[in-house]
Amino acid sequence: MKIVRFSQAGETHYGILEGSSIALIDSPYSLVATGESAELQEVKLEVPIQPKKVICVGLNFADHAHEINQEPPSEPLFFFKPSSSLTAHETPIVLPHQSQQVEIEVELAIVIGKRVKDIEPTQAKDAVLGFTIANDVTARDLQFRDLQWARAKAFDSFCPLGPWIETDFDPTQKQLTSRINGDTRQDSPTSQMVFDPWELISFISKNLTLEPGDVILTGSPSGISKIVSGDQVECEIEGIGILRNNVT
Repeated sequence: MKIVRFSQAGETHYGILEGSSIALIDSPYSLVATGESAELQEVKLEVPIQPKKVICVGLNFADHAHEINQEPPSEPLFFFKPSSSLTAHETPIVLPHQSQQVEIEVELAIVIGKRVKDIEPTQAKDAVLGFTIANDVTARDLQFRDLQWARAKAFDSFCPLGPWIETDFDPTQKQLTSRINGDTRQDSPTSQMVFDPWELISFISKNLTLEPGDVILTGSPSGISKIVSGDQVECEIEGIGILRNNVT
């Protein structure tokens, strides 16, 4: 099932996408149908959820850690992106004047469905609403200059998310791919993760409370690449779809 959040005629709604038709629902958690509908081509897809927290996991693919001269961590390394960095499918990524090296990172994103704290990996599946696609856009020069990651990850539009939440998704052995202007830059399976999604949910829940709607970005494979104004970026995850953004 694909849960979408969309705007039409100045109002924002949630719905379930089936083909090109959207059946409106009251919320992504209860899934109660309102009896109204809309057509996909007549609406604008928005960021599919409004999280309180966007939690990002760094260096969770060993090949990516090595390409930026880092070692994979012995336990999950996480940081945060602000909600102001979120941007939707087919909405521009805006390059900041402060950076000369902005790069893309395709990532599988977990959407939390209920409040959890101190859970084990075996309990993690029950905490998940679904999965979507993220692009952890990063000002790489600022990341290394600042010696921490906050500013480099936090610019407006630096967290494209969408186009929808897929609830029927098994993250085992799914391919993550990114493309710039049609040229493949990243292409690795989820099996290359250092820590799988269930381990990540458990670890994070033991450090902070996870709330419904919170989003966890699970790390990016090698092949991170610079983007410039005029580029078109596609992030694709097998079994979910394609997140597409132009760069300006």
